Amino acid sequence: MNKSSTTNLVALLLVIIGHFAAQPVVFAIGLFALSGAVTNWLAVHMLFEKVPGLYGSGVIPARFEDFKIGIRELMMKQFFTKENIDRFLSDDKGGAASINLEPVIEKVDLNPAFDGLVDVIENSQFGGMLAMVGGSEALQPMREPFIEKMKSAVKDITQTDDFHTNLRESLEGDSNIAHMQEKVSDIIQQRLDELTPQLVKEIIQDMIRKHLGWLVVWGGVFGGVIGCIAALTKTF
Repeated sequence: MNKSSTTNLVALLLVIIGHFAAQPVVFAIGLFALSGAVTNWLAVHMLFEKVPGLYGSGVIPARFEDFKIGIRELMMKQFFTKENIDRFLSDDKGGAASINLEPVIEKVDLNPAFDGLVDVIENSQFGGMLAMVGGSEALQPMREPFIEKMKSAVKDITQTDDFHTNLRESLEGDSNIAHMQEKVSDIIQQRLDELTPQLVKEIIQDMIRKHLGWLVVWGGVFGGVIGCIAALTKTF
């Protein structure tokens, strides 16, 4: 059982115990905790799933094309710049015969990509709810896992035989760097087109749900504290 389910179950048990034991304070703590936990759980769920009638749900799958564009632009601006291609072609040993981008990928700073994802979430309909549980700081624990996943995905794209073959043919058959960049961009786009929204969704979903599970936990904790205060001050 994950953190979200455990939090919801504990809150529900407090509601039941408080109701049948005629304990208004326990009942209020459980009710407010359940409300906070379920609300945050629903917010995380709605990042990935389109819920009929709820505007703004399914924001990540809806931005799938933007996600692909971001990867393509990242590779073109970081890896296949004019300077890098020119240096590659001027290699006396013929660099086009053997391509290994892993060392380059490891050195690339993917923090801007993570910041972009955070910006998408903050500027979506969930921004206000996220602000209630700490804002962008609540997402920081997933920065390193996100960067590792992104590097792994980029490595997979650049290590396929088709990618190597097409890239070598493009680089070795034409000395026009601008034309080469266009061809490389097309190759990357073709590979990205093989990605499905479901695959990308699963990659990000597993990572985010693991770390955003604490949003549900803290939603339950803060809700329970508010419920306790409300019950003790007779405002509930």
